[in-house]
Amino acid sequence: MKRAATLSVLACLLTVTAAAPATWQARQITPAPTPGTAPTTANGPAATTPATTAKRPRLTRTLLDTIPRRGVLRVCTTGDYRPFTHLDTKTGKYSGVDIDMAENLAKNLDAKPRYIATTWADLAGDLTAGRCDIAMGGVSITLARARTAYFSEPTRTDGKTPIVRCADKDKYRTLAQIDRPGTDVIVNPGGTNEEFARTHIKRATIKVHPDNTTIFDEITAGRADVMMTDASETRYQAKIHPELCAVHPDKPFSFSEKGYALPRGDDEFKAYVDQWVHLATHDGTYRKYEDAWMK
Repeated sequence: MKRAATLSVLACLLTVTAAAPATWQARQITPAPTPGTAPTTANGPAATTPATTAKRPRLTRTLLDTIPRRGVLRVCTTGDYRPFTHLDTKTGKYSGVDIDMAENLAKNLDAKPRYIATTWADLAGDLTAGRCDIAMGGVSITLARARTAYFSEPTRTDGKTPIVRCADKDKYRTLAQIDRPGTDVIVNPGGTNEEFARTHIKRATIKVHPDNTTIFDEITAGRADVMMTDASETRYQAKIHPELCAVHPDKPFSFSEKGYALPRGDDEFKAYVDQWVHLATHDGTYRKYEDAWMK
């Protein structure tokens, strides 16, 4: 009787022990998911997590990659704003502080610069339309332009100030002295010079001269009295026109900064250009190019 009871207990133990490995083995033989596929469980597909989802390379279209592959940096520039950009119509060659900078940027991108002629009125549109990769040549940073383009880190500070015949340098020192009937204020069309003049000149006469390369000849010839432009330009033009004087270029009427306009939305290219400008304005590169024109 006792022996029968003992055998019955042993039989039950063997049954339980035999069942346990089967359950353990069932858990162990679930195949590992194939890389790139969702894991499964006994109840169906498991929820995916970042760790189990296959990583795909991020596809981007940035000029930082396109320009080196193309081997060309397309630069929109007006060619009419010395000392920053000047087109020699006889040779077809550009020169200036920002042309030197364009050569430097292209070299760092394993490319060569190609200059795209534009005007101050068309500059933003040409950049937005993709006709160029960057706009260079004494471009002032404005909020209106920043609505359609990115701007690089500034290269220099500037501001509007008068340039006049040296005989009149004490006659046109303030906006009140300039904005009088009988004074002819000359401007080039489509840029910040015209914008500044139309904002501040209400009684003097504003004359629009279409050619920014000859506009200073209008003052020397007596056909205009004053032009208000960036202090950097007044210094340069006074250097090459001894009869003209820059009026208080160290204390201009306004504050502005110059930089390079870039396609809006290309953050990677902007970050690269920002870093390049930062280095060039701190390691002496930009100063070297500017001194060659300004001194």
